[in-house]
Amino acid sequence: MKAAILTELNKELTIRDDIELVDLGAGEVHVKIVSSGVCHSDVSAQNGTIPAMTPCVLGHEGAGIIQEVGDGVTEVKAGDHVIISFTPACRNCKACLRGQSYLCMSMGPMMVPHFKIDGNPVSGFAGCGTFAEELIVPESAVVKVEDDIPLDVVSLVGCGVTTGVGAAINTAKVTPGSSVVVFGCGGIGISAIQGARIAGAAEIVAVDTLPAKLEMAKNFGATHTCLPEDLPGVQLAVTAGEGFDFALECIGNPATIRATYDATRRGGTAVIVGVGRMDQMVQFSAFEFFFADKTLRGSMYGSANVRVDMPKLLRLWRTGKLDLESMISRRGKLDDVNEAFRAMQAGEVIRTVLDF
Repeated sequence: MKAAILTELNKELTIRDDIELVDLGAGEVHVKIVSSGVCHSDVSAQNGTIPAMTPCVLGHEGAGIIQEVGDGVTEVKAGDHVIISFTPACRNCKACLRGQSYLCMSMGPMMVPHFKIDGNPVSGFAGCGTFAEELIVPESAVVKVEDDIPLDVVSLVGCGVTTGVGAAINTAKVTPGSSVVVFGCGGIGISAIQGARIAGAAEIVAVDTLPAKLEMAKNFGATHTCLPEDLPGVQLAVTAGEGFDFALECIGNPATIRATYDATRRGGTAVIVGVGRMDQMVQFSAFEFFFADKTLRGSMYGSANVRVDMPKLLRLWRTGKLDLESMISRRGKLDDVNEAFRAMQAGEVIRTVLDF
């Protein structure tokens, strides 16, 4: 079968058609991928921001149809339509039992290689590998969806939408009538803007360096947009200089992480959604935490319980409250994955979806 392989950091992906799957094991499912979104986290794996072994089948935002199931699988069957979830939400580990399934401790076992190249075991990125025509994952890493929902729409929920909408609603807990600023208008930032809109925020300010992306943000709920250098003036106009009730960083850059905290009012909440490099640091003074009394926290997978939240997101889509189709800026085939990476890094798209 065909797959896109990361063979070396900072190199284009290699398309190969001789990839094999390992034998299906107990508790596992074999999925034929129908659609895969191209998420910035895949680029982060390519450039080393997110550690990934090489060679590796990239892709983690996908949806498909189950082909067969292993022994002991009880909740899904062949023919079911599913979202691939890189956080398994096993419902048995300590994190799941305390209501933090987005920190599921069975993420590690997902990294067991399920592909083979020239007979050698190869892992899928984040335990998935949706840039392959087929894959094998644990039963806990799929979420069944209704089969009348287009799988290209479903695929976006596999990462970007769950992460962004969840960061606004679950992590930040945006409240009706509040003010929100979102740094970064890529797929996750646009999803965070939609999450803030759904939660009832009165003002949503989108910040990005690219005017074209700011224009797109207006279509998804941003009430104000600005370049980073213009934020102080917008903040003064929107919040009378106090700062925003909620600020979300969807880039993963030390400068914007610091700016996100600074844009938050005293007693407000700053949420860091973007993934930065392990060797990058953000500096704060010891005094400002006491004086500002702000909440600063990270957001892993939108603090989501995927078995509850992913179906909720699709219900919001059904009722027209969550716009997923408009997030698909381009479509392509697996052979177009490197062009999709380029377009994303150039800020030309919200999401490219690869159709298999």
